[in-house]
Amino acid sequence: MTIDLETPWVEKYRPNEFEEIVSQNIAINNLKKFVKKKFDMPHMIFAGPAGTGKTSCALIIAKKLLKGEKYYRNVMELNASDTVRMEFVREKLKYFVSQNMILTENELKIVILDEADNIPKTVQQTLRRIIESAPNNVKFILMCNYINEIIDPIISRCAVFRFVNLPKEKVIERLKLILTQEKITIPKAKEKEFFDVLFFISAGDLRKAINTLQMAVALELLEDLDIDELLKILGFVEEPILDQLKQSINEKNFKTARELLYSIDFLDSRNFIRQLTKTLPDLKNLGNNKYSKLIKYFGEVDFRISQGADEKIQLTSLLAELINSR
Repeated sequence: MTIDLETPWVEKYRPNEFEEIVSQNIAINNLKKFVKKKFDMPHMIFAGPAGTGKTSCALIIAKKLLKGEKYYRNVMELNASDTVRMEFVREKLKYFVSQNMILTENELKIVILDEADNIPKTVQQTLRRIIESAPNNVKFILMCNYINEIIDPIISRCAVFRFVNLPKEKVIERLKLILTQEKITIPKAKEKEFFDVLFFISAGDLRKAINTLQMAVALELLEDLDIDELLKILGFVEEPILDQLKQSINEKNFKTARELLYSIDFLDSRNFIRQLTKTLPDLKNLGNNKYSKLIKYFGEVDFRISQGADEKIQLTSLLAELINSR
């Protein structure tokens, strides 16, 4: 059987029913009730981490309420961070909300706004007025990672559903299901390590985990499974180098730690910081107080890099802080 690598697996295995959504029982149970109300369904905000099922839920709602051609005609799906700017909201979105229906019977219209927390506040104010004045047959579903970035007047007009981080066993269970469907096997000796690494790379984001799995298959990394090669391709530091770094930190050998840092090609600072955070429990003589201070410093370094500071300088200071905390 030929493995399907042309179709993105995140779309091929996207849930089509509420029951297929992973670990969001509280939100799902309430959404089922709202869908039955149809025109009395409120506007909604789905808030939570990436890859937890927010977009899938919005699409399931739209497809349950609008069948066939009605779905394609009466659903506007947008990635807000790319599309939703003042001109678009004032013209295209406002027109979609207010235009007459092609069919004579009263039908729902649904606007799905992904990454709504990236919409500028001034544009959100305009969006809020459109939501306020929208007819009863128009429903908005907004998705966001950080609900505090949505203005209060929009939040107050929506029912808020919180999506939680997916547990490791559920992410791995879905990945194994996909491998079974695609008739792909993982070498038994490295199976646990492989899934542990996939979960760590994805940080609980099921979409990212599935994409990473498909990439590993496409690059033919599974037959002679080399975990370090997988880490390297994805912008993470290989385990042997990480082990050497850990040893040099425990030995308070700043020079060796810095040389190791500078020997890494194509360093992704955010991934590297995540890997260093994971090693903290393995460091010697690190009490709770020192651990808390280090976590705070990790955050400061990450923020400085995000603001344009030199990566190597910031990461070198992070290694120095780790050694001084010994």
